[in-house]
Amino acid sequence: MIGRIPVTDVRPVVDCGRLPAKATVGETIPVVATVFREGHDAVAANVVVTRPDGSTLPFLRMRKMPDLGYTDHWTAEFMVDTEGLWQFTVEGWSDPLGTWRHDAEIKIPLGQDVDLVCEQGARLLERAAKEAPKAGRAVILKAVEALRDADRGAEDRVAAALDRDLTAAIDTHPVRELVSPGETLSLLVERTQAAFSAWYEFFPRSVGATLDPPRSGTFRTAAKRLPAIAAMGFDVVYLPPIHPIGTAFRKGPNTPEFPGGKPHDIGADAPGSPWAIGGPEGGHDAIHPDLGTIDDFDAFVADAKKLGMEVALDLALQCSPDHPWVAAHPDWFTVRVDGTIAYAENPPKKYQDIYPLNFDNDYEGLSQEVLRVVNHWIDHGVRIFRVDNPHTKPVRFWEWLIATVREKNPDVIWLAEAFTKPPMMHTLAKVGFTQSYTYFTWRNEKWEIEEYLTELSQETVDFLRPNFFVNTPDILHAFLQYGGPPAFKIRAVLAAMTSPAWGVYSGYELYEHVAVKPGSEEYLDSEKYSYRPRDYDSAEADGQSLAPYLTRLNEIRRAHPALRELRNLRLHAVDDDNIMAFSKRSVAADGTCDCVLTVVNLDPHAGREATVHVDVTELGLEPGDTYEVHDELSGNSWTWGEHNYVRLDPFVEPAHVFVVRSGGS
Repeated sequence: MIGRIPVTDVRPVVDCGRLPAKATVGETIPVVATVFREGHDAVAANVVVTRPDGSTLPFLRMRKMPDLGYTDHWTAEFMVDTEGLWQFTVEGWSDPLGTWRHDAEIKIPLGQDVDLVCEQGARLLERAAKEAPKAGRAVILKAVEALRDADRGAEDRVAAALDRDLTAAIDTHPVRELVSPGETLSLLVERTQAAFSAWYEFFPRSVGATLDPPRSGTFRTAAKRLPAIAAMGFDVVYLPPIHPIGTAFRKGPNTPEFPGGKPHDIGADAPGSPWAIGGPEGGHDAIHPDLGTIDDFDAFVADAKKLGMEVALDLALQCSPDHPWVAAHPDWFTVRVDGTIAYAENPPKKYQDIYPLNFDNDYEGLSQEVLRVVNHWIDHGVRIFRVDNPHTKPVRFWEWLIATVREKNPDVIWLAEAFTKPPMMHTLAKVGFTQSYTYFTWRNEKWEIEEYLTELSQETVDFLRPNFFVNTPDILHAFLQYGGPPAFKIRAVLAAMTSPAWGVYSGYELYEHVAVKPGSEEYLDSEKYSYRPRDYDSAEADGQSLAPYLTRLNEIRRAHPALRELRNLRLHAVDDDNIMAFSKRSVAADGTCDCVLTVVNLDPHAGREATVHVDVTELGLEPGDTYEVHDELSGNSWTWGEHNYVRLDPFVEPAHVFVVRSGGS
């Protein structure tokens, strides 16, 4: 029911308040609401914020949003400093002092009802003095005295009641009437890494592997790669499935599907796809024997932790025909009319080496088994799961699984690899997934990048946290295939500077760009089906590695708090469709401001020049102000204003990543 003072359209809100909005520790949360009343009396609002321990933040008064052209929209911000479930309630109320001030400013200059107006103000201020902290009472009572001093001029009497110091004293302890709370909403605050992280994906079996003879790398050899990954500034190491791989219908290099449903002769030494999980050695809770033992895995996790990194494990709920579940629980799969188990297919593609799970036959039994598997890996130090194709499983299962795991392990992070339609992608995020893959890889034109960033930073920011992967084992976009090294820099800058979470798949730093065939996004000799040892050291020694550039981007990200947020992203106009400009600005609790302004040439083939039209108010400046910008990539500095010339040559440097050094506070 609507309260005496209506409070509507409160944000952030997810599914009308059924599910909590999302935030991370240290984030500043804007609350927006529509608060109004009948008639002409003044109305005001505040936010009651309750921490997870039940304590409340100090009185938080809301302010009007005249910039939107509405007088009924109100906003306030608060910073969350601890993990857990927070709650907030917007309260609307009649503001008798606001009404009095409005009337006094009109009547007193006209000499109307002077004594009556002054006495009304004095009585309201007396009420305010009773609630105000001791330090502010003297200012309020002095104004009361002035209002009742008939020997003073009318405007002088009222001036004391409109003094800034008095207003400040009352704002935190106002006179409130007809207080009407809106609906109480929830905010789930998670650890910083839930939103801000840099991911590096690699196949352990390729590190230390040989091709002649074919031999897999191990966790012990893969651990030797960890220091280099940490040195590049990545804090999450993501591993594709590490479980035994089936032999039935096993795929080999460059055979993503079998024409006509018949397998190629791939040879006995082909390692198979890690996503064809399960064999005689075990299933989802087992280690592929070629990689080592569970003790070797534990040592790998410990090595990563010593370097300041976490291990993310792939959770792919599917099986090879050789998985133990197939024999023990055939009801966990879909049986076709001919009595065979249905394999995965996306016609005309056929994936005979993978059996999808069917939750509708034994939902409880299958759900409990998956929970057991997840808890098994949590017990071995895994706190991040990258979930393969979650959109092919029931949403209610994910809501239950994530909530159940959170009861004992609230720090676990879930990344949804859901390249699907927006309703499913959004719903998975709402019911609990911490992060989500996105359509970023396929957004390459300026207009579509800006449109997508606006959607993510404004429309879905309260529930969906994007993770911008520049490439994956499945996705080698044409932009990288034909854009040369500049394309790799451009996409890295866009991902790292716009999204708090971003990632690369190994080989990106070596500019790997050859597709299996024209028009395909599959890599030639895909690592999904073969070993792919790489010589990172030689490439870097020869100056043919992007590793130093990725390192610098991650250094910039760690140095600037503004880059840890998404909702602070602002776009700036540029008079060239191939140059894009955007900024991020944050203000810490102590008032310290951090502001980063990025300009990127999106054309990997040619130099571009243009004028960047900066909305300086988004940098915390006033129109007409000048300011210093320092380029974190080149080390150069310039004095900028509202309209600035740039020229970016992608073969030299396709981007400026500016820190605004003056102004912005």
